Amino acid sequence: MNQEWASARGRTAIGRVALSVPARQALADGQLRPERTVLDYGCGRGDDVRALRGLDCRVEGWDPYYRPHVRPTDSHVVLLTYVLNVIEDPEERRRTLQRAWQLASTLLVVSARLTWEKSKVQGAEFGDGLLTSRRTFQHLYTAAELRHYVEEVTGARVVAAAPGIVYVFKDEAARLGYIARRVVPDAEWLRSGDTASALNALVDYVEQRGRPPRIEEMPRNIAELLAHLTPAELRRLVQQGADPGLIVAAAKRTTLNTLLYLAVELFNGRGPFGDLPVGVRQDIRSFFASYKEACRRSDRLLLKLRDDQYVRSAMQVSVAGKLTPTALYVHRRAIEQIPTVLRLYEHCASIAAGRPAEWTVTKLGHRGRAVSWLDCPKFDQDPHPRISSSYGVDLQTLEAVHTSFPPEGSRPLLHKKHEFLAPDDPDVPRYQRLTEAEVRAGLYLNPQLIGTEDGWEEELARCGRQLRGHRLVRRVDDASGEGKRIS
Repeated sequence: MNQEWASARGRTAIGRVALSVPARQALADGQLRPERTVLDYGCGRGDDVRALRGLDCRVEGWDPYYRPHVRPTDSHVVLLTYVLNVIEDPEERRRTLQRAWQLASTLLVVSARLTWEKSKVQGAEFGDGLLTSRRTFQHLYTAAELRHYVEEVTGARVVAAAPGIVYVFKDEAARLGYIARRVVPDAEWLRSGDTASALNALVDYVEQRGRPPRIEEMPRNIAELLAHLTPAELRRLVQQGADPGLIVAAAKRTTLNTLLYLAVELFNGRGPFGDLPVGVRQDIRSFFASYKEACRRSDRLLLKLRDDQYVRSAMQVSVAGKLTPTALYVHRRAIEQIPTVLRLYEHCASIAAGRPAEWTVTKLGHRGRAVSWLDCPKFDQDPHPRISSSYGVDLQTLEAVHTSFPPEGSRPLLHKKHEFLAPDDPDVPRYQRLTEAEVRAGLYLNPQLIGTEDGWEEELARCGRQLRGHRLVRRVDDASGEGKRIS
């Protein structure tokens, strides 16, 4: 760079009492396994290294300021945690990413601070970033910029694991396997200690998946217990023990999940059949005439996302979610019950920009192909949940926007919260009773006024009502009484 630079980058390394968000995400995603070696490249003070060692991870850390004596070596997983954003020289920044990619034999995890954090970084413009008062540098990324930059430098497709965190896999099969785990639910195997319980576990699997498993899909203990039985004997025993109705329903569910996975895979780059996870390959063999036919059907599903009328119709027939003139809002507990094309809509957004770790309700926009995730930390406790933050992505530009709503302001809030859930959710009757009482009290006569805390409180006062948990009662002006319940 042409500008004079006099920064000690060590000042940007913060002390942590817990795992960083990127390390915690990689751990939750099953990428930091005991058998894998991990390198924290640019580890700062080494807090992630110490925490991961406490979790029995085989991890080393290197940092040019705090641990220059450690020689970085090839590792299965390399963590490049908030490093790119503190390097002021674009060429050095590129070399650092390239070196981290060279050191990773399985997975590179790249994280960077995003532009929505600009309010937290005070400084003057310097190069392509900011020079702070502490003489440190910050280049803040948009979610799309981070994704495109890492793809351009590494030459590999990336997957957004969370906002500001992307995964780059060395092996295409590993990338596809990671996407499969996010899209296709894993079958849960019953515990088995003898042949009879192993057979029960096998029957349960068939009722979950709609087909028998291959030997490599079974847990080792079950495979060993059933190894003495021929395939014909296994089929006969399953037919005797399994519920035909459950098998049919499971087959339909697995077929739709497979189409969903293949459509998401195409959105992020589709690979050959042999690279697919073994379970997905077996699903295709069981429920489709060929891989080509499965891909053709999934392609049609992906194309339907461009059809506004089709998406709108899917929203109208969805058994779960609250439909408004602009979007469908769905609680995370009900997300698996919306139509497949809408699940695809949400999954594509999550693969492109990363689904936040904390979210309660997803908002699927009718127009513009926009998906948002709203965080309402007290959804179940609060009769009208306050929205603490929103993270949204535009699927046309892949740009993401984050908004925080501090408690001291008049935060947006949700109404008629039973509508966000599926009809069979056990909390629906209680929430619905509150909504019916509020409708009778006239609280929804001015919907344009009740979208924020202040507006809602004004309408409660106008109607002479107040809330006691999930009960609506008459407002009392003195401190003596509880207020009378409105039935």
